[in-house]
Amino acid sequence: MTTSPLSFTVKPTLTGDLVTLRPVSTDDVPGLMEMLHDPEGNRLTGTHLSEFSRENAEKWYSTRGDQDDRLDLAVIEREGGTYVGEVVVNELDSDNRACGFRICLIGPRAFGRGFGTEATRLILAHAFETVGVNRIELEVYSFNPRARHVYEKVGFVLEGTKRQALRWNGEWIDADLMAMLRSDWLAR
Repeated sequence: MTTSPLSFTVKPTLTGDLVTLRPVSTDDVPGLMEMLHDPEGNRLTGTHLSEFSRENAEKWYSTRGDQDDRLDLAVIEREGGTYVGEVVVNELDSDNRACGFRICLIGPRAFGRGFGTEATRLILAHAFETVGVNRIELEVYSFNPRARHVYEKVGFVLEGTKRQALRWNGEWIDADLMAMLRSDWLAR
């Protein structure tokens, strides 16, 4: 485990049985564009996007390696080498050794195959065991029980609910705040 200051300067490649996580690159832009234009993926993540151009996507992915407060990794299916999404730890607070977490897979071809569970475990192991993060938190919308199930399965704990946190298609949606501590991770 590292000592302060905490950072995500090192951009590793992490390998599991089903997926490999590697730093995102401009080669992943076609997959990112597919993900950004997937209505169901946008709904599940609460993403209200105006038009996001390929040029903006290329600029975004080309600058991820320069950020020391976040780690953006492409989720690559090992069988076939296909980009199936991204997993991110971000908003690093090095003083409090805490960060956020998010994952987005290109559905439905990536759903229900264990990719999300394995990608989540791989990046959590890196953040807790290698980088030295103490707390990782996320929000999951109430209309996304599949994601909440994965988060609970890997050890995230419900800490509370943000009522009416998202306006989606004219309805208010609650967001559950979940977190995992390093001690939770090590005790699993």
